Amino acid sequence: MADVLILPILVPLATMVATLLLWRAVWVQRVLHILGASALLVVSILIASMVWEGGILHFNVGSWRSPFGITLVADLFSAVMLFIVGLTGLAVAIYSIGSIDDEREKYGFYPLYHALIMGVSGAFLAGDLFNLYVWFEIMLISSFVLLVQGNEKEQLRGASTYVIINLLSSLCFLAAIGLLYGLTGSLNLADLAVRLPGVDAPGVVTTIAMLFVIAFGIKAAIFPLYFWLPASYHTPPVAVSAIFAGLLTKVGVYALIRVFTLLFTQDTGYTHGLLLGIALLTMVTGVLGAAAQYEFRKVLSFHIVSQIGYMVLGLALFTPLALLGAVFYIVHHIVVKTNLFLVSGIAHRYLDTFELTSLGGLYRSKAWLAILFSIPALSLAGLPPLSGFWAKLVIIRAGLEAEAYIAVAIALAVGLLTLYSMTKIWNEAFWKPLTRDVAEISEVNVSSIASTRSLIWMVAPVVLLAGVTLAIGLYAEPLAVAADRVAGELLLPEAYVDAVLGPASVAER
Repeated sequence: MADVLILPILVPLATMVATLLLWRAVWVQRVLHILGASALLVVSILIASMVWEGGILHFNVGSWRSPFGITLVADLFSAVMLFIVGLTGLAVAIYSIGSIDDEREKYGFYPLYHALIMGVSGAFLAGDLFNLYVWFEIMLISSFVLLVQGNEKEQLRGASTYVIINLLSSLCFLAAIGLLYGLTGSLNLADLAVRLPGVDAPGVVTTIAMLFVIAFGIKAAIFPLYFWLPASYHTPPVAVSAIFAGLLTKVGVYALIRVFTLLFTQDTGYTHGLLLGIALLTMVTGVLGAAAQYEFRKVLSFHIVSQIGYMVLGLALFTPLALLGAVFYIVHHIVVKTNLFLVSGIAHRYLDTFELTSLGGLYRSKAWLAILFSIPALSLAGLPPLSGFWAKLVIIRAGLEAEAYIAVAIALAVGLLTLYSMTKIWNEAFWKPLTRDVAEISEVNVSSIASTRSLIWMVAPVVLLAGVTLAIGLYAEPLAVAADRVAGELLLPEAYVDAVLGPASVAER
């Protein structure tokens, strides 16, 4: 049964190879693109249901038993993340059919997209640190090529910053892996969870933990390592920005939560205290950056940074309720942020610009788009009864229970500034009158580019993700129950170790 864990890697790999071999037949590539993304969603639902019913799954690739071989592990945290990858991966795949231009289709957009999805899926299933590193590199290579497709000057500038800072992340990751292997003789996560408590070198362990904070913190875009994100995410096509915004930073957050609940729990006063300070600074600097911007996607990019702060805050508080909030927040944010980027692309199709000062009048001319924007925007700001309200409420309640009153005050203030930024986009893009010059651009743009067929491909996933946001907000209990169970598993890692290594290893702890 555990063989099914290889499918989230094989499905995008097969789709990537098939679209690469059929690169001359664009229409065939499009069909395979949608079929591959749909198959991944089906597989992720299957794995989630198996983990929910039967507990943690693990698969030893090549029949080499843990901790000696490559191990894929799916606990409920991994299963939830895989499901969200399947959902948003399909939504953006559908959107890309109507938005990606012919040149990018010819030069490998579809294979690269599925290589990226494969890297993300592999990272969520990795049961050892070296393979997590390998999946990170696959994500880096595919995302870098997706960033530079088009060869525009702004893209190349943003991609250069992106790749340089991510190479720094890779170096820190490799250094941490080397030190950890030298200290324990293992890189298997479950095996490390058994061995690390017995290591009598607290200073070295803490140093390794800080290297992981830098390595995963760059991927997650935490303070002060986030500057590459707003410099690059607004440069590629919207479909690329959306999948980056939804998934890539969350892989970093996932890795932080994984290692700082499973491995580095010996000195939480220091490590998690440091994470608390980083979380608060990430929230404040991100939202202030968003408030200062007047470009649609730059505002959204800075908001990614500020919202990452809420997720890291849940990890830093390190209580069952806080971790529940962090998991809930990750799921909510992936759906909402992906959708906001997709909406920005539809606005661009009508008015041919992302500059808020040049946008306007969309509420009167496209009221349906205004409604589709308001659902994720208000959810991101945390207004009830949308998904963001419950996510923020749980985090703030966890902060109050932990008597972290300053953190709670900052979280509430950042929420108000997020609402201000969303209101700014609403006023500039949807509410204020449209100027005559922009109206002329709009008519030309709509008639020549945004055909009805392409708009259907673009609008359908926006409606889908808006529906998911409403469903999470109005029926929050199922996700809250799942997040609560994830938090329980994270705080009691014996079940993870038991599933991978066997009960005897748990007795050694």
